[in-house]
Amino acid sequence: MGYIILFFGFVSAYVIGSIPTAYIFGKVLKGIDIREYGSGNAGATNVFRVIGKTPGMIVLIIDIIKGYIAATYLASGFMYLAPVTRPELYRILFGLCAIAGHNWTLFLKFKGGKGVATSAGVVIGLIPKIFWLGFLVWLITFFITGFVSLGSIIAIISIPIFTLAFGESVEIVIFMCLLCLIIVYKHKPNIRRLARGEEKKISFFKKK
Repeated sequence: MGYIILFFGFVSAYVIGSIPTAYIFGKVLKGIDIREYGSGNAGATNVFRVIGKTPGMIVLIIDIIKGYIAATYLASGFMYLAPVTRPELYRILFGLCAIAGHNWTLFLKFKGGKGVATSAGVVIGLIPKIFWLGFLVWLITFFITGFVSLGSIIAIISIPIFTLAFGESVEIVIFMCLLCLIIVYKHKPNIRRLARGEEKKISFFKKK
């Protein structure tokens, strides 16, 4: 019975992650499919670029919250109904389901975003200090280069290193390595554009 309860918990986390925030904002605010504009990605950065700063920031926050809720409140609720012996592992699994939902959303024929914001929410829920270190790496990279994508790639590569440096559990280290592989894989088009010098920079301070 416990495994059935947890299965429904994982499905719930996936559905929460699947909420296509960027797509919804594109339709509601501009009547457009955000995937047909800008970079073609259904994520906060593309909303920021195509629709505006405020909608982009709201989408970013909502996508972070999706991951955070899955790895904390949702995981705790279902683990209370079906007690487990390794709660950290199950929080990771709930977080992974939310990230999978965002990247391969149920509502857009399994084509979603790159998972950076939702992954950030999961990491905040699991180990906040690692998130802030990764965010610092992202911030420095972004301000030096102006590339959101490059900041995300370098930040996620740094995360497994930080978990090892702080002596986190084997489960956490493996999870962060997996997260690194997923996000770098999802950034393949950005990596190709960066290599060709075609990636567009973005500014949070200049008027659109």
